[in-house]
Amino acid sequence: MRPSLRQLQYLVAIADTGRYAQAASEVGVSQPTLSEQINLLEDALGTRLLERGRHGALLTPLGRVITDRARLILREMEDLKAMARMGEDALSGRVRLGVLPSVGPYLLPEAIKQLHAEYQDFRLLVREERSGDLGEALQSGALDLVIATSGDLPDMDSVPLFSESIWVSSAPDDPLAGTRAPVTLADLKDRELLSLGRGHRLTYIAESIAEAAGCRISAEYEGTSLDALRIMATTGAGLAVLPGVYATREARRDPDLMVRRVDWAEARRDLSLIWRRSSPLSASFSRIADVLRATARRFPAEAFVAP
Repeated sequence: MRPSLRQLQYLVAIADTGRYAQAASEVGVSQPTLSEQINLLEDALGTRLLERGRHGALLTPLGRVITDRARLILREMEDLKAMARMGEDALSGRVRLGVLPSVGPYLLPEAIKQLHAEYQDFRLLVREERSGDLGEALQSGALDLVIATSGDLPDMDSVPLFSESIWVSSAPDDPLAGTRAPVTLADLKDRELLSLGRGHRLTYIAESIAEAAGCRISAEYEGTSLDALRIMATTGAGLAVLPGVYATREARRDPDLMVRRVDWAEARRDLSLIWRRSSPLSASFSRIADVLRATARRFPAEAFVAP
């Protein structure tokens, strides 16, 4: 008997979770069913793939090799299904898009509305993740394409979308709140910056600003969202580091929000639409990129770094 794609999916789920019960929940089957299928897979391959113990399920050395190959097979199957979904139409079927949470809610609603208006049989399914998680999901085939910084995802195909400027937000009574002019590195010296937790590209940018300006990242507070950073900044806890699309959109919505652009060449975030080089949908993805760029052009010009 040959191994089935379902059995390979179960093996990968166990490798990812380390436990049979959790893997069964992830793939939507009972634990006995999953165990039986793994046993059949091992019988078909003639080797043990997993060791079960008190600490969960561990891959054998050969099991690790076979699991890596299983991931590739499953990813190729997802690409095949995506190509079949598209058919002969430029954009049809469902495409799974991953996006950074600091840009998705502000860029995507209008872009998705336009795509659906132009291509009635097309659906964009969106998932928000941190940079590292987006890369893993794209590699595994769980996502078809992502909006992220291309430097975080090497060995992928991509098209540039735009370069965001970086801003800081302060309390209304902060000395920096006296003007809307760009803030210099000298203005930030000895100040405390508020940023998101590890794994977010925005945090790495904030760290670069802190090093160049001679200031520091707060060790007491890591925001879970841009809104949380902005609220903490209004209390005087520090200066929130914010991306341009968010900062300018919120400033337009709330005139009392104190935001200033960071006047430094490295204070930028270069975003691209990224997909696997093996994807058969490159031409369709380029059309999606066109719509995303057109949507971004409707934001204030100061949200972006001039090309």
